[in-house]
Amino acid sequence: MTSIGGAASTGMVDWNLAVATATRLVRPGPDVSRDEAREVVAELRRHAKASEAHVRGFTRMGTEDTHDTPVLVVDRPGWVRANVAGFREVLKPLLDKMQERRGSGPGGAVLGAVGGKVTGVELGMLLSFLSSRVLGQYETFAPATRELPAGENGGGRLLLVAPNIVHVERELDVEPHDFRLWVCLHEETHRTQFSAVPWLRDHLEGEIQSFLAETEVDPMTVLERIREAAQSLAGGRPEGEEDEGRSLVEIVQTPAQREILARLTAVMSLLEGHADFVMDGVGPDVVASVGEIREKFQQRRAKGASRLDLALRKLLGLDAKLKQYRDGERFVRAVVEQVGMDGFNRVWTSPNTLPTKTEIAKPADWVARVHRRTES
Repeated sequence: MTSIGGAASTGMVDWNLAVATATRLVRPGPDVSRDEAREVVAELRRHAKASEAHVRGFTRMGTEDTHDTPVLVVDRPGWVRANVAGFREVLKPLLDKMQERRGSGPGGAVLGAVGGKVTGVELGMLLSFLSSRVLGQYETFAPATRELPAGENGGGRLLLVAPNIVHVERELDVEPHDFRLWVCLHEETHRTQFSAVPWLRDHLEGEIQSFLAETEVDPMTVLERIREAAQSLAGGRPEGEEDEGRSLVEIVQTPAQREILARLTAVMSLLEGHADFVMDGVGPDVVASVGEIREKFQQRRAKGASRLDLALRKLLGLDAKLKQYRDGERFVRAVVEQVGMDGFNRVWTSPNTLPTKTEIAKPADWVARVHRRTES
């Protein structure tokens, strides 16, 4: 196996071991024949292409530039490899900082000897769990590799996880061709957001790096939270021990980080809610069974799965992501109702016109602030 990023896995996380562990533990996908698998891949690529025109027409976010983002239809191990590469890129400043501290901090000897491999195994366990749940993903900060190309000029890549899409369409008992297009509409909206708004990627990256730069946390604390998540997967949590409700993000917050996180939460709510809004707006014209799909999918989101699944979602912060879909979609819908699509699109003017976390919950406040200022 080639090493992630072409370098040896050293330091706080053994990234290659994370990939190897996740790949070994990943659940098998649904039972499909070779011919059916080829048909699914080909159809997803067609739907991804068709979704471009649908999304641009509905959002009025057209751009003359071609999307600098390849569409990759991947299996679960492919999703793991792509995300490890992305994590390694984004987390490098934080891990370098933790690496510097590990010799003098509590548990430094343990970290120096086995920390990277232990963390690699446990991160792999979490990735194997997540790899069966993601339908599609726009990777904003994806570095290009030989197996996983990315945009040449700072663009990311669009991942469609074929076995998961097939699994969910069967679980929901919905029309497969409609469901595949419906998923592509959501993911294509994310690709359009970043291709039509050139400053958005750099803005997000700057916020994330500022958040990580403010991190002052004992490396053992981070490892302990990862270990708790891994033990949950393995059934290793002591009987009767309850989850404390803290996510991995929450333990590293300083006052400055809380401000940054509030801004990031607002942006992510906007992006996810906008994608859901577009998916529903375009759907009735191009997806015949969109009503049935939306109803069944919302029920699936709401009930989640097992108690273990719910605990892990809380620990990893995924429950917050589900809330972002709901709050963001309500914000977009309310703003479009008040000022129309062109009025809503002022949100993409600059970082100053992005909604705050408070405005996500109170769309009228964003309308008053942005439209009063631009129309005065």
